[in-house]
Amino acid sequence: MGEDSGSRSSGTARELRKLKQQAMEYYQENGVPRRLEELLNSTFYLQPADVYGHLANCFSKLAKPPTICRIVGKSILDGLGLPTLQVEIFCTVQNFPKSICSVVVPTHFEVHENALPELAEAEEAERNQAVSTAVQWVNRSLTEELQGVEPSSQVDVDHTLRTFFANKVQEEKEKKELEKNLENSTVSIPAPVIPPPPPAPPTKKKPQKQGRKETLTEKPIIPAEPAEPVFYGSMAIGAVSLAVAKTSAILGNRPLYLNIASLKHGQEEPALLTMPLLMVALISCGKSSPGKLNLMKEVICIPHPGLTTRQGVEMLLEIQKHVNRTADTPLPPKAETKKGHNGNKKGQQPITGKMTHLGCLTVNCDTIEQPLLLLQGICASLELELGTDLHLAINCAGHELMDYSRGKYEVAMGTYKNAAEMVDLYVDLISKYPAIIALIDPFRKEDSEQWDSIYNALGSRCYIIAGTASKSISKLLECGDISIPRSNGRIIKHTDQTTMSDLVEITNLIDSKKHITVLGSPDGEATDDSLVDLAVGLSVRFIKLGGPSRGEWVMKYNRLLTIEEELVQNGTLGPNEEHVFFYVNEEAEKALEAAAGELLEPVEPIFPTEVVEEPVSP
Repeated sequence: MGEDSGSRSSGTARELRKLKQQAMEYYQENGVPRRLEELLNSTFYLQPADVYGHLANCFSKLAKPPTICRIVGKSILDGLGLPTLQVEIFCTVQNFPKSICSVVVPTHFEVHENALPELAEAEEAERNQAVSTAVQWVNRSLTEELQGVEPSSQVDVDHTLRTFFANKVQEEKEKKELEKNLENSTVSIPAPVIPPPPPAPPTKKKPQKQGRKETLTEKPIIPAEPAEPVFYGSMAIGAVSLAVAKTSAILGNRPLYLNIASLKHGQEEPALLTMPLLMVALISCGKSSPGKLNLMKEVICIPHPGLTTRQGVEMLLEIQKHVNRTADTPLPPKAETKKGHNGNKKGQQPITGKMTHLGCLTVNCDTIEQPLLLLQGICASLELELGTDLHLAINCAGHELMDYSRGKYEVAMGTYKNAAEMVDLYVDLISKYPAIIALIDPFRKEDSEQWDSIYNALGSRCYIIAGTASKSISKLLECGDISIPRSNGRIIKHTDQTTMSDLVEITNLIDSKKHITVLGSPDGEATDDSLVDLAVGLSVRFIKLGGPSRGEWVMKYNRLLTIEEELVQNGTLGPNEEHVFFYVNEEAEKALEAAAGELLEPVEPIFPTEVVEEPVSP
């Protein structure tokens, strides 16, 4: 019995040696790696199960790289409960299909707080069509186009996506031309010729009364340019590009921001990365707010560059808490008029505690000074110095202020200013409040002369940034010119057909002109934190976010904190030495000292609990 057992074991050993010898001979003939040959020799004294485990690990390294096998598009809800696009990537990993990751991208549609019902319904129909078309593109054509492609080939993927989109645009163009030709070719019955009416008898021109001067008509404004057309389904291009980049990062076992940084630096991973500076909207008093003030769609807070991201977020959270606490308190008093009263009809009105889709509080303001005084008072109570610890930016949303019937900007209800007067208004505002270091969209994009004027007047003291007034990324890359409108920087957004390669190209173009890059988010934000990784990987100067109040914004702040911790632990967090704001001149220093003096006054006089209304003489 023992002899039979010994013969069987020796037979198994001989068979195992024979299999090893055959494997070595086969792989030697076909270019076996030296490491595998050593592995086969070293496993002679191991048990069969151990041998198979070693071989499996070795063969897995020699396996074919993962490739895309399927892309799934779905219509889901964004942070506002509106439809948007989700893209999920499936890859073939060691001969098995596996879901790697999914991304959610926001739509390009603006969110209107007080839109008319018919306009809201029309936009909802357009949104549904845009998302449904994108879902069809992803599930059919784009899956076929990218099947078998390695996710690590980001440049090739983006080239395929660009070509696909260009073909779709060309097809739509040819379709419209064909429909137009068919309409022109149809025979129409000529309308009967109606003789023109007899000319009216000449009227006698009344003589102008003495002493009355003819009113001088102002220079007519340039009509608004038509909005750049957005192709239905285009959001599928940007979504798939982002999903492929994220898939490559996961398969490579590294964060997305490193993948984007490598793409920006020619596939070389940079030694150091910097955190973007925060631009956080905390107050809104634009046209949708209940007050008279229209000019400040967003009052944006910017922590000092010397602070860490965590310190900046903690500061902003404290400021936001104080803003929320003042929701039921009166606003700072307005400047007294010549008649000796502050212009309020029924005393000070409380702040309206309505949270916008941007996660900031809508404030009931009637003058430009009121929201700024509100923040001054909050900074004083927190022992912060406005202009040192905290800076401000104003999103003016100039395109929303124009009253085309009058040809003027309506900065407040009933207060209209022409373009030249708006330049003077901004110059006075920056002189009085030097803590404001950026103006976003101070004019419409059509008012190029005024962009030149305000840049010449304030460009050395304040960032003039084009947001909505800027062309789309695809148009900017097509023309290669970012000088119109004249500005210090641009807000770029990952929307529609913008690929990862497009983001790299546009940031390189902006950097080459020594302009400021601000990575912003569309209004309809989705519950996805990839925007933060893009900002870090692209090395943008600012990231523009909503207030830390809604879930879709809070998750982005959490991602910022996580990335900062990772960079610190890895020793790859670079200093923000280039993040230095403007030096102020002597005149601005005096204004800053005066503002600081007001800042240190106690909070009680700024927020009076009682206002005695003075009688107004008839």
